[in-house]
Amino acid sequence: MIMKRFLSLKYFTLLIAACGLFGAAHAQTKPDASAAPNVFVQQVADQALRVLKADSKVRAGDTVRVNQIVDEVILPYIDFEKTTRLSAGRYWRQATPEQQAALVKAFRATLGRTYSGALTRVDDATAMKTLAFRGEEDAKDVVVKSQVVQHSNSQPVQLDYRLEKTAQGWKIYDINVENVWLIENYRNQFSQQIGQNGIDGLIDALNQKNK
Repeated sequence: MIMKRFLSLKYFTLLIAACGLFGAAHAQTKPDASAAPNVFVQQVADQALRVLKADSKVRAGDTVRVNQIVDEVILPYIDFEKTTRLSAGRYWRQATPEQQAALVKAFRATLGRTYSGALTRVDDATAMKTLAFRGEEDAKDVVVKSQVVQHSNSQPVQLDYRLEKTAQGWKIYDINVENVWLIENYRNQFSQQIGQNGIDGLIDALNQKNK
């Protein structure tokens, strides 16, 4: 089943909030994609948490509103094509350009649907702090570590984000929660699905989940 293990993780709600995938379109100042990677992630996360906590429709569990937020602001911060390409692994090169485009579209919808359910559970106590960045200053591919707290008396959960420096600045393309990297988990399940039903079969399976 596509990403069954990853979606069942206890702290997936925290992952989505902390990742900072949402809210920039509603903030006064956009995150600086040219800043240090940990600063960039913190800026986006802060904006995300502010808008999620303030939006009454999100707090009420309005998935239509959450979907709207996903559609409006997710793409500036996530390199969906890279995430999809790495998840598909060697099969990506075997796909036609049309199949690649269809797979990216289906994958984006799958993640958007997942985020929509998780985001409705962010509460006032949810908070995140990125840790000091220890990579090379001129690195183009980095990992940013953070700690997330859901409740005031809960233990912090470590979440990692893998980013690439692009012409437009930093973009997130992979996430690690409880020692499970999103791309690694998807690659295993994508490979199984493609092996059984081909690339078109994987696309169809994702689209069926997205209905």
